[in-house]
Parts: sequence; structure tokens; C-alpha cells
Amino acid sequence: MFGFNPDMIFTIPALLIALTFHEYAHARVAVWLGDNTPLYQGRVTLNPIAHLDPWGLIMLWLFKFGWAKPVPINPNNFDNYRQGTMLVSFAGPAANIIMAILSVILLVFLDKVSLLSLTAFKLIAYNYQFNLGFALFNLLPVPPLDGSKILSSLLPYRLSYLFDKIEPYGFFILMFLLYFNIIGFIFTPIMSVFSLNTILHLFL
Repeated sequence: MFGFNPDMIFTIPALLIALTFHEYAHARVAVWLGDNTPLYQGRVTLNPIAHLDPWGLIMLWLFKFGWAKPVPINPNNFDNYRQGTMLVSFAGPAANIIMAILSVILLVFLDKVSLLSLTAFKLIAYNYQFNLGFALFNLLPVPPLDGSKILSSLLPYRLSYLFDKIEPYGFFILMFLLYFNIIGFIFTPIMSVFSLNTILHLFL
């Protein structure tokens, strides 16, 4: 997915778009729900620099696994602790799904009006791919990914308490899943079903 190749001119902007909208959505929803912590930390912005974690970006580039700077929140500021945490956690993947859908709409529109150049196609196609990938990956129920917080918020309190105890081991669990390609085994059929070619065949 990453590497030193001519498509870097397309992959870098697409990556930054996916990452930025993901983190912005977390921050914006937290503020909507009454927690101004992201606002005070300068995270309610579409400036990608505010959301980048240098080491996470390097890891993403080299090993296809990385992270952005987590959006700081204080769930105690929500009217409903668990519901607020769940909504903020889901906001990131939801934003990526919306961006992926908008990418398809834009591609179809540009094609219909005969303005779809190869450059535009590559940039939008990578944007679709990264946003879809971000959404799926972050919905995994493994700490510290968004999916784990969503699951924890939905579980009964006792089970939620037990589930949260695995959080210190979340990074190692992810490494295990990546090393043995278990995540790839799960994602490959999903990405195939929702591949851009498959989607575009429905409209073009």
C-alpha cells in the first residue's frame, strides 16, 4: 500500500484526507456532546498537522500499521458517559465511510460530465481505498481502536469492566493479528465486495 513509487503523489494526499477527517470527526462530536477538551487542544480542525503523530506516520508508511494523534476527551463531560463515548468513537469510522461514499459519487459525476482525468481518478480512488480501510480497521474491537470503545459501551457494565482490562495488551494483540495476517484474512473478502471496481460497475 505504501512505499516509494510514482503513486506517492496520490497516496499521500489521500492518506492525509482519511486521517484528518477521521480525527476531526472524533473531536467535533465530542464538542457537540459537551466536552470542549478537543477544542482546547486545537483538534477541532481540518489541518492535518494537528492530527499527525510522527512515529505513527512513519510506522504506517513503513509497516502498513500506524496511528494518528489520539483526540483527547473527558467522558465525564458527557450527559451520558457510555453513550457519549460510543458516539465519539463511532464518529471517526463514520466520517471515513461518508468520505468513501462521496468519493464514489464524485467519480461517477466526473465520468458522466466527461471530466474524469487519470490524475483525478487515481487521487479519488486512493481516497476511497484509504477511507474504507480506515473505517474497517478502526472498527475492530481491539484496544485502543474505536471498535473496542464502541463494544465496551454496548456491553453490560460487568462485562465492559472485564473487557477494558485487556486494554494494556491491545497493541500486542494488534501486532499478533497483523503478523499472522489474521486481519488480512478478515478484510480481504470485505474489501473485495466493496472494491471500487465492484461499486463503479453498479453505476457506470
